[in-house]
Amino acid sequence: MKKTITSAIFAALASSAFAAPAVYTIDPSHTLPSFEVNHLGYSTQRGSFDKTSGTITLDLEKKSGAADIKIDTTSLRTGWEKRDAHLKGEDFFNTEKFPAMTFKGSDFKFNGDKLASVGGQLTMLGVTKPVTLQITNFKCAPHPMSKKPACGADAVTTIKRSDFGMSAYVPAVSDEVTLRLQVEASQ
Repeated sequence: MKKTITSAIFAALASSAFAAPAVYTIDPSHTLPSFEVNHLGYSTQRGSFDKTSGTITLDLEKKSGAADIKIDTTSLRTGWEKRDAHLKGEDFFNTEKFPAMTFKGSDFKFNGDKLASVGGQLTMLGVTKPVTLQITNFKCAPHPMSKKPACGADAVTTIKRSDFGMSAYVPAVSDEVTLRLQVEASQ
C-alpha cells in the first residue's frame, strides 16, 4: 500500500513539473549545433560547435515557450584544422569579432502534444533575421538517470548565409546552409 501511494505521489509530482511554465537549462554535453553546406557541387561539408549554453522555458499545458540559446562560434570544428581556421576567419564566422551566435525564439507551435516548430530570431555576425526551426523529434519526461524533469529535441532549418553578411565564395560554396540543433535540457 505504501509503495502504491509513494508511486502515485511521485507520478503526480513528475507530471506537475511538466504542467506549469518550467525553465530547463541546456546540457552542453548532449547538445550539438551543426551545419551542412554544399562545396563546389561535389560534396556536402559538415561542421559543428562544441560549446552551447542557454535555457528553454516550456509551458506544455498552454503550449507555449521561449528559447534563449548561445552558440560559441570559436568552438567550431569540421575535422580539419586548416578549414576550421579559415571558417573562423573574416571570410566566414569572424569569431574574433563575433565569438557567439544566438537564437531567441518564442513562437512555439504544437501538433497535439508534440512541439512542431519554434520561430524566433537568429543573430550571426551581428545581423539578426527571423528563422523557424522545424522540430523532428521532441520528448519531455523525467530523466531515467537523474530523475529530474528533462526535455530534448532535434531541430532543423535552412538559411541563406549571405543574408547574415557571410557571402564569401557564393555560389561555389552554397549560399544555402542547413542548420541542425540536437538539444537536451533539464531542470
